[in-house]
Amino acid sequence: MQINENQLKDLVESVVRRVIAEAVTSNSIVRNQSKGNWGVFDDMNDAVEAAHEAFLEFKERSIQCKKKITDAVRHMALDHKEDLAKMTVEETKMGRVEHKISKFINAAKNSPGVEFLQPKAWSGKNGLAIDEYAPFGVIGNITPSTHPGPTMINNIIIQLAGGNTIAFNPHPSAKKVNAKVIQLANQYMVEVGAPQNLVSCVAEPTLETAKILFEHNKVELLSVTGGPQMVEMALGYPKKVVAAGPGNPPVLVDETADLTLAANEITMSASYDNNILCIAEKEIFVVETVFEQFMKEMEKAGNVRLTSTQMDQLGKIALQLSGKHWLIGRDYVGKNANVLAKELGMNISENVPLLFGETDRNHPWVVVEQMTSCLPVIRVKNFEEGLQAALKAEHGFKHTASIFSKDINRVTRYTRVLDCDVHTINGGTLRGNGGDLGEGYFSHTIATPTGEGICTPLSFVRKRRVMTHGALRFI
Repeated sequence: MQINENQLKDLVESVVRRVIAEAVTSNSIVRNQSKGNWGVFDDMNDAVEAAHEAFLEFKERSIQCKKKITDAVRHMALDHKEDLAKMTVEETKMGRVEHKISKFINAAKNSPGVEFLQPKAWSGKNGLAIDEYAPFGVIGNITPSTHPGPTMINNIIIQLAGGNTIAFNPHPSAKKVNAKVIQLANQYMVEVGAPQNLVSCVAEPTLETAKILFEHNKVELLSVTGGPQMVEMALGYPKKVVAAGPGNPPVLVDETADLTLAANEITMSASYDNNILCIAEKEIFVVETVFEQFMKEMEKAGNVRLTSTQMDQLGKIALQLSGKHWLIGRDYVGKNANVLAKELGMNISENVPLLFGETDRNHPWVVVEQMTSCLPVIRVKNFEEGLQAALKAEHGFKHTASIFSKDINRVTRYTRVLDCDVHTINGGTLRGNGGDLGEGYFSHTIATPTGEGICTPLSFVRKRRVMTHGALRFI
């Protein structure tokens, strides 16, 4: 059988990929840059330099090549979702393994890619103009402890799609799982022909390593998914910042709402991974004429109702006053409802989605972004009072809000007044971020403080125009 030149090339590439894959499995491959281990470095400066060296090669690759490389990351997330999910819960002590698995699947399947980077052209009497998208370079990236792996997968896909490379400073509470994600991602990408160290991180992330990352002259853009302090610090540097800020999503249920639907949707959404997503519902305002009926529907949905006294007691245990601001204690973030119930001397099934109970609108449970399996429910006289209470509880973050109502005029007013990046109507707030539960693309970075909203590869590229005067117009 005769083999032509292209077949021979494909055969050689296949053999090379197989050799690399076997070396990856055995960890016997010689490391690129002796200081690093598949993208994990002891020194942040080395991590940035490695990502920059990779960028110099990566920026010359075609968009088809970038798709092939980011698809490899998607495959990695699907191949290792169970192990990474278990590792996440073991390290962070937050959330549920089955929900972590679904997060990896969602990030792998629904993170937007190179398809968002379509050029735009104008043709007329003066010639041809084309807008295209170019990378920034090395992106300095901060990831959270709440969903560290899926956030990293999502950011790798959408930022590499634009031709950038990434140096990460992971959250210290998730450094092991994040390092594993980076190593696996690099291994899978190298297997399909990518440069080494397209993504890198520091093995022992700290506030100091974050500052080194932010200050480094080879870091062109900062992408921050973290707490308010980290966002504020990043915004203090003279660089473009894409920052995901805090949320405290309110829900308003009026007297026209389908109460069964409202209770089921809120339960599904707020209980997902024990409420640690910033987009998930944090407090519910219910018009008083349907208040008790709604509370019964919440119980039918499988949740356990607490008395107002019990809500106070649990708040004193789980919530802390730091200066003028309420915060949830680290030991209670992302905990199952049965874990919280034990603090009140209650024994309930670990399958109970949520605890919930009535509070007033100024209660710490309402004010704080609590991120755990307990929701406060507040009576309001009517829609207008609920609107104003929801607006106050959202704190002007302009992140996420939802409403259950059959009155289209109220729905319109609610979304205009709250003016959030994400609104859902008659559905759980998680649906507003697309992916498997909603419509449209998905991202773990919802950049409210800097205005990008639900991020895509377009959030991490430069727009460049070429104008060809008097030529290349074919009509």
